[in-house]
Amino acid sequence: MDPQIPKQRALAIAGERIAGGVGVHETALASPDVVDLGGRVVVPGLSDSHVHFPTWALAQTEVKLDGCRSLDEALARIASARRPPGRVIRGFGWRSGDWADGEEPTAARLDQVTRGLPAAMIAKDYHSVWLNSAALALAGGDLEVQGGIVERDGGGEPTGVLREEAAWRFKERHLEVSEDVYVEAMRVGLRLASSRGVTSVHDKDGWLGALGLWQRLERMGLLTLRVWQSIPANRVGQLRELGIASGLGSPLLRVGYLKAFMDGTLGSGTALMLDGSGVRITSGEELAEIVLAGAEAGFPVAVHAIGDGANREALDAFERTRPVWAPLGLRHRVEHAQLLSTADLPRFAALGVACSVQFSHATSDRDLADRLWAGKTDGAYAYRSLWDSGAVVANGSDAPIEELDPLAGVRAAVRRTIDSRSGWHPEQALSVQQAFEATTLTPAWLTGEERSRGRLLPGYAADLVVLDRDPWDDLDAEVVATMVAGRWVHNAPPWD
Repeated sequence: MDPQIPKQRALAIAGERIAGGVGVHETALASPDVVDLGGRVVVPGLSDSHVHFPTWALAQTEVKLDGCRSLDEALARIASARRPPGRVIRGFGWRSGDWADGEEPTAARLDQVTRGLPAAMIAKDYHSVWLNSAALALAGGDLEVQGGIVERDGGGEPTGVLREEAAWRFKERHLEVSEDVYVEAMRVGLRLASSRGVTSVHDKDGWLGALGLWQRLERMGLLTLRVWQSIPANRVGQLRELGIASGLGSPLLRVGYLKAFMDGTLGSGTALMLDGSGVRITSGEELAEIVLAGAEAGFPVAVHAIGDGANREALDAFERTRPVWAPLGLRHRVEHAQLLSTADLPRFAALGVACSVQFSHATSDRDLADRLWAGKTDGAYAYRSLWDSGAVVANGSDAPIEELDPLAGVRAAVRRTIDSRSGWHPEQALSVQQAFEATTLTPAWLTGEERSRGRLLPGYAADLVVLDRDPWDDLDAEVVATMVAGRWVHNAPPWD
């Protein structure tokens, strides 16, 4: 991943780092062990710049509703799932916009298959929750909250679907999961992530206390990737009082950035649009205050913005506050940037605000975007246009919304399709080189480690992935083994 020496025949590793050349200190000399790749290919470790890791890990244990083509199919999966004795039945991944029958989820329909146990099904975009009557009863009628939507029928009764703040507050109050359950799920999730070549994640689950979960795993000696952790923006005052700034932590686990939300999502119909539709979670003025407070505390800001209205307000806020944060070198980012006005697209590069996008979303959302954003999709998931404008583009998965699988994201960026159809807006496709840069180099830049991670150069961290073939020749290359800080964390050699 270095343009001057894009390929090498061999790689020397000394301890946790890539070894240097002639004249290096004896502690930086490569070990005598030799691994013959046998025609396989090594690339820098893969990063996921947007993942809700604890939530994704837990979702592996829940009813999987992703890919359902009808309400009846979703209900059939729920009915056949193993019942958790005395607990809430949990599911994840439904999206009614994908259902060919045109039906919407209701508590009454969910009641038919849940036998009186409380049931909560989280939507694919994680911004809506579908409850049955027993789960609704847990709230005792206290469902309304500013910034939230409680869907109601013609008689004014809740249908069972809560969106945005209403969904999040219900989850916080009534779907609590113990730390022990999270940690056990994350232990399994770490093994799965390593098998997919993941050596670094930018975690978004700061709101549920992910930092403490990661610390437990690190103390247990089980942390097998690097974590750049988000902190909720409303905690910035506490961070400043404690003197905690971005970057605090260990080589594997660091406090990273503040997380805020401008709007909702495409799938829930709550993305904030320039035509005024959607849900505004944070105003541009409020974001500007967050950015200024973050600058004072030494934190960059990552802000969720889906609709063209939300992206414009976010960019306006960064522009107004730029004289304060730019001299500090803070690396702010917009998460998703899914729909952009033509006028706003070049502003990311001009302002120095990165685009933390998810290549897999373009292929997953294409049908929904064509339907809900008809006539506007030239500005949707515009990864090549952003790249050509000079914007910094990083790739993530938004897992559990998509799978935590960086190579799947690379394929989506290049092909712009995941099925037999031709590529969706193929003019927005990236090259293999660009997709890998967004998955190795840019994530390291966002954490301020561009001179120590993301390339396989002397002095850089020995974070790498062995692939069965060269992905520049065959994009369907698969992971053979993974190394983090000079230690094999998945499938150590020898290999067959």
